[in-house]
Amino acid sequence: MSNDHIYDSAPWTQFYGAAQNAIKDRDQAQEHRFPSIPAMVVAAAKDFGPNTAFTTCMPNGMNGHLAYAQVDEMSDSFAVYLRETLGLNAGTRVAVQMPNCLALPVAAFGILKAGCVLVNVNPLYTRREMEHQFNDSGAEALVIVDMFADKLEDILQNTPIKHVVLTSISQWFSPVVRGVLNAVLKYWNQVIPKHNLEATLLNQAIKTGRAAKAEKGIEVATYWQDLKRDDTALLQYTGGTTGVSKGAELTHGNLLSNLEQVDSVAGSHIEAGKECILTALPIYHIFAFTVNLLAFYHKGAHNVLVPSPRPIQNCQRAFDNYPISWISGVNTLFNALLNEEWFTVYPPKTMKVALAGGTALHKSVAERWRAVVGTPIAEGYGLTESSPVICFNPIGHERADSIGIPAPSTEVRIVDEEGVTMPLGEPGEIIARGPQIMKGYWNRPEETAKTLKDGWLYTGDIGTMSEDGHFHIVDRKKDMILVSGFNVYPNEVEDSIARLPQVQESAVIGAPDDQTGEAVHAYVVLREQGLTAQDIIKHCKTDLAAYKVPKKVVFWDELPKTPVGKVLRKEIRATVEKNNTAAKQQA
Repeated sequence: MSNDHIYDSAPWTQFYGAAQNAIKDRDQAQEHRFPSIPAMVVAAAKDFGPNTAFTTCMPNGMNGHLAYAQVDEMSDSFAVYLRETLGLNAGTRVAVQMPNCLALPVAAFGILKAGCVLVNVNPLYTRREMEHQFNDSGAEALVIVDMFADKLEDILQNTPIKHVVLTSISQWFSPVVRGVLNAVLKYWNQVIPKHNLEATLLNQAIKTGRAAKAEKGIEVATYWQDLKRDDTALLQYTGGTTGVSKGAELTHGNLLSNLEQVDSVAGSHIEAGKECILTALPIYHIFAFTVNLLAFYHKGAHNVLVPSPRPIQNCQRAFDNYPISWISGVNTLFNALLNEEWFTVYPPKTMKVALAGGTALHKSVAERWRAVVGTPIAEGYGLTESSPVICFNPIGHERADSIGIPAPSTEVRIVDEEGVTMPLGEPGEIIARGPQIMKGYWNRPEETAKTLKDGWLYTGDIGTMSEDGHFHIVDRKKDMILVSGFNVYPNEVEDSIARLPQVQESAVIGAPDDQTGEAVHAYVVLREQGLTAQDIIKHCKTDLAAYKVPKKVVFWDELPKTPVGKVLRKEIRATVEKNNTAAKQQA
């Protein structure tokens, strides 16, 4: 370890083994097994053709399946449809807006095989958010699930989208099951709206592409064989929770490097062609896209897709019906499972490891998970802008209070406001560089310059580094609370509150205070009634320094979250400010 505490994972061969050195050698020699994502996808189909690749599992257990060979053939045909029927060129942006379902990997892989750029779109976006992303990305085509067709119809004329392909959650279910499910969704749940969109059904698009491929003798590889690792593969939009959503331009090399890094960390624990991973996180999110979709597809895993994990009971039939050996999730998802009797009484016996990211994992949740399931949660850390993994806990050497060590070929520093490296153990901003770091923000050079400096990604997260090279997340830079000149990090207070068994979840924000500048306020959701605000404050006083103890505790029925499950402190602050303003006006 260097004296200025710039840390990379090279010395950690005890955790990564020979894979670490192999990746470093490949990076230096610019020699990689796969030059592009389509090359990886095609190789996986050759290795695991008849194996089940994806299953969509509905809350009632209804399901549909696709094998690797089917995904490969249909994505080939969809690529031909995009290039030959629609006349799209290489590099054209094509958006996909749908929850986890069988149509998603087929569409995504087809777009990449066509040499186009994939734009992942959150299906829960409002009309305004959809319009912004379509215009910002310049997407010319869109594959969208029928549940959101009415929103698209309202804004389509204000966007550059010229071609719409329509699909459904039940795509490629058996005919009888599909008919029943569509009837339930349309008439009982009323989630499939009426619309007058001019759109091509995905099945018809694939059929058209298949016919054109056969008629013209098209080799689909000609669309992607010249792609290089520095070519853009994906516009992955940031959540927009702290500002306007921006498109991180991720290359084939960024994503494949991260896949290789994940493989070096977890590969020895993954049996090729024999794993079953539960994908409850939405694939349009970069965590699930890289880890669940790409990394486990590469290893021939059976991917069980849950369209929506809310309420958490939606996951029960997936656990009941399939031998889940891996799951990725955020703290709120794991916490929710641990609050379900069906999960705690009958925990999955086949589970190897749970992978955590997206937001800080509470130590109490990690400890409860190991006690209930008998296997660990391995926490990692990353951002959309880093494809996403920067740090990861080596499996078998997990630490419940750490995000682990840098991924292979990744350097991480902790710096102050001037970019000067902080002493060991002192908090500062986490910055990182490595082959997984984005090219930049799409068409936003000024924003790129603020975030990428001399090759280093400035994350906006506050962390510390221990003497043995493990990193620890303190909090988001923008969420830090300043109490009488002392820094208070909400994650630390929330982790303390989470140790109370009656608490389901909490969020901590700073509020203006005449005496201390800011004061700590906690917003708490209970799973058992009876706990008072004073009980929580008393508990925190035994656990935290006085200036970190909440001055005010408010009980809410639920906390606002992103679709991935991150608590939106920004929305809590906005709601509190709005309520305070209204109260003052009434007074």
